[in-house]
Amino acid sequence: MNALITILIIIVAYVLLRGLKVVKEYERGVVLTLGKYAGTREPGLTWIFVLFGIQEMIVVDIRINSTEIPQQEVITKDNVPVGINAVVYFHVLNADKAILKIRNYSSAITQYAQAALRDVIGGVELDTLLSEREKIAEEMKKNVDTATTEWGINITDIRIQDIELPADMKRVMAKQAESERERRAKVIQSQGEYEAAEQLAQAAQRLSSMPGGLSLRTLETIEKINPDPSKTVIFALPIEFLQGIQSLADWMKNKK
Repeated sequence: MNALITILIIIVAYVLLRGLKVVKEYERGVVLTLGKYAGTREPGLTWIFVLFGIQEMIVVDIRINSTEIPQQEVITKDNVPVGINAVVYFHVLNADKAILKIRNYSSAITQYAQAALRDVIGGVELDTLLSEREKIAEEMKKNVDTATTEWGINITDIRIQDIELPADMKRVMAKQAESERERRAKVIQSQGEYEAAEQLAQAAQRLSSMPGGLSLRTLETIEKINPDPSKTVIFALPIEFLQGIQSLADWMKNKK
């Protein structure tokens, strides 16, 4: 009799200890009783009746996870083939739906995101794809999120990583970028010349307001042209130059 009681105690202790489970803070435990959903266990110590497989608990990680969309060739609206890959970020909102509604939600999200990528990219032109990458990724997110909500999955973000263009398209874009740089350089040069002309015009106006000012400036220029005293340079000066010198002399004389 005592032996029987000891055996029963051992069996009960075994069942109790075997059924003890720990659910971590970032996990949820989906419990099935005889194959039927019996509830979701929150983080902490919990117990299930594991004897004879009456209950089982499937642990689901609810942290943000990621799955990569492998590079695939997509034809844009203007018939340009491009190679694109992306990354989908998601997390489980309802652990019971993620287990009961879909067999492998991570693989399903990848497949669904691939289809959404082809649909969205196929409806935009290449220029839009290159300039509005974030907007296109947001459109993909909406499409994927609509389907995964029924699985208890929330799509937090989709990032388009690389866009690979055909070689001939790269050459065309490089030439276009070079032409744009040359155009900007000419605009900047023209702007500089315009500002320099404005400054020269203001300086000439200022010199003209002073008696003999332009004549003095002419003499300074002549001196810079021929720094070598062993050489002689002959200039045919207009009569206005001599008149300017005379005006300067008269002005200095009156000032004294």
